[in-house]
Amino acid sequence: MSKKFDVCVVGATGAVGETILSILEQRNFPINNLYPLASANSAGKKIMCQGKQWTVQDLASFDFSQAQIGLFSAGGSISKKYAPIAAEAGCVVIDNTAHFRRDKDIPLVVPEVNPHAIAGYTQRNIIANPNCSTIQMLVALKPIYDAVGIERINVATYQAVSGSGKEAITELTDQSAKLLGGNTDINVEVYPKQIAFNVIPHIDVFQENGYTKEEMKMVWETQKIFEDDNILVNPTAVRVPVLYGHSEAINIETKKKITATEATEILSKASGVTVLDIREDGGYATPFTDAMNHDDTFVSRIREDISYEKGLNLWVVSDNIRKGAALNTIQIAEILIEEYL
Repeated sequence: MSKKFDVCVVGATGAVGETILSILEQRNFPINNLYPLASANSAGKKIMCQGKQWTVQDLASFDFSQAQIGLFSAGGSISKKYAPIAAEAGCVVIDNTAHFRRDKDIPLVVPEVNPHAIAGYTQRNIIANPNCSTIQMLVALKPIYDAVGIERINVATYQAVSGSGKEAITELTDQSAKLLGGNTDINVEVYPKQIAFNVIPHIDVFQENGYTKEEMKMVWETQKIFEDDNILVNPTAVRVPVLYGHSEAINIETKKKITATEATEILSKASGVTVLDIREDGGYATPFTDAMNHDDTFVSRIREDISYEKGLNLWVVSDNIRKGAALNTIQIAEILIEEYL
């Protein structure tokens, strides 16, 4: 790529924003000018990217006509306010929040799954990044969906605290340190219950049907990305005391029978997937030792469902901050500049 682009990063000082900046450098994204944006409290800070020092600017006063691409990861309320302003100014927004995902005229994209959808950005100059749990699930399932079709997905997630931001990471580490030191006087602020040495079957707000919004996101987003309103998704989202990396136990019911061997062969050739499936102690992927800081989604424990002829089980692990947010955003931007800008 000889052409370079002016890029702004909204939420540059947050967990995902910092990872976006590091990946922009790692992948040598063609940056002309970089505009790190954050709240007034962070304005004036210096950050390094691609060998240059850039000054964090106040989001509220930024002129978005200076940027051709905007990478947004500062929360839904920020995107609701500023993404349309940026889009109107001619800046193509790739938004990492849930705010625009269900809008019919805004593409929802996982590059390994539906890159063609990026073409729809022209309707509002905004592209939505899916939920982290949806991304890794669909990266793993799309090759099987293409091969034999999928009628139903049952999934239980085991989601790291980093999905809730820096405050949640601090809460887990602080609680753990106190409890290990024999101090039971711990603070519970980010989550409804203690997260250290605990498991919380609750992510996001409860809906009328008894599912949480996090769970329903996986339903809505899967149907939109696969362009298949008939696919059934039954999710349970769980928060676990892990710092980085989401895990998912997935059971699918396929339209045609597929063996574990066939599924393994298909997944071994799939873009963005690493199969780690040796049927012995330690022959499977885990979030900390395998997925963290890696681009790929890892698939393990591939086995046929002994209770249903056309059923298949998978264990899927991915770095939620990297592939589940920052990397997916930049992959979208790379296709955008290669094929559309």
